[in-house]
Amino acid sequence: MTNKTTFILFIALSIAHILNAQQNKTNTRSVFSKTVINFDPSTHPDGLNDNDSIIYIGNGRIALTKVKLPHFNRNTQLTAKIALVSNGDPWDKSGSCFIIPNDSELNMLDIARGEKYPIVDSTLHENLTGIVQGIGYKPTVEIMRFMTPFGVGHYSADDNELSSKRKPVYIDGWAENIVWEEDISDLLPLFEDEVYVGVFIDTWTKDGYIVDLDITYNESSLPCDTKTDRHVEPLINTVYYIGQKHPDIFARRDVDVEFAIPKEAKNIRLKYITTGHGGHSGGDEFRPQENILSINGEEVYSFTPWRTDCASFRRFNPSTGVWLSKRT
Repeated sequence: MTNKTTFILFIALSIAHILNAQQNKTNTRSVFSKTVINFDPSTHPDGLNDNDSIIYIGNGRIALTKVKLPHFNRNTQLTAKIALVSNGDPWDKSGSCFIIPNDSELNMLDIARGEKYPIVDSTLHENLTGIVQGIGYKPTVEIMRFMTPFGVGHYSADDNELSSKRKPVYIDGWAENIVWEEDISDLLPLFEDEVYVGVFIDTWTKDGYIVDLDITYNESSLPCDTKTDRHVEPLINTVYYIGQKHPDIFARRDVDVEFAIPKEAKNIRLKYITTGHGGHSGGDEFRPQENILSINGEEVYSFTPWRTDCASFRRFNPSTGVWLSKRT
């Protein structure tokens, strides 16, 4: 009896191990590899610049390419991974990895061709076109927001003339690159068909940055783990991409966005991304600024994107300096 029980238990454990191994098998799709993102009107003039499979707009500050993932029948985990090095730009810049929704008739590629964003309600959004939905238009959906470090990679050599004089005693060397990774499984519906995926960096130098972007997917092997029916609805995106004014509206007022939730919808989630950066001397990077989300006039969530452990990231910033005077 003991041998029989042990045998059954062994089979059960073996099957569980096989299923677990199958479920954890990941596949990786390289979206961008050693792709330079910079600002250079001489090589990337206004309009669309098609370089093999990559389209550049915004004078090189935005790179886009088409991505087609397999069709998934079961729940699938998606992960986006960005690796970045400076190609000579010594500054920190905001960056955005994004998807263009296929059901948006108008998108940033059309804007680069000379078309215009829909007119917005100026009483709500001033004249900041392109940040909310309009006729035939949906905002770009962000996969990940990031801030480039100061000069990581390009200035990381021990004998670099600039950074060798700035290395503090509490780090043993400069990092060679910076890597960000984000679970984007909730955006799976946007990958049902071939889509444009892009990266934008707010750089104004010809050197710019070098970016790698990988998307990994892991479909469940369990027959009972049927894919959940999901929908993603972009409400607002205030990242400056192309053909827009700088979205400084938050310095003057709260921003309202109207949306309707179908009666049959369940498990509704609101995804909100902020850098806690920008605005020059009086901006969010120099002073704590509370972010507040309200629905129908009732506050549902608030937080302050502020960190006090910045020194722990010093190794990623070889070309940074220190403010010698108060900035706030």
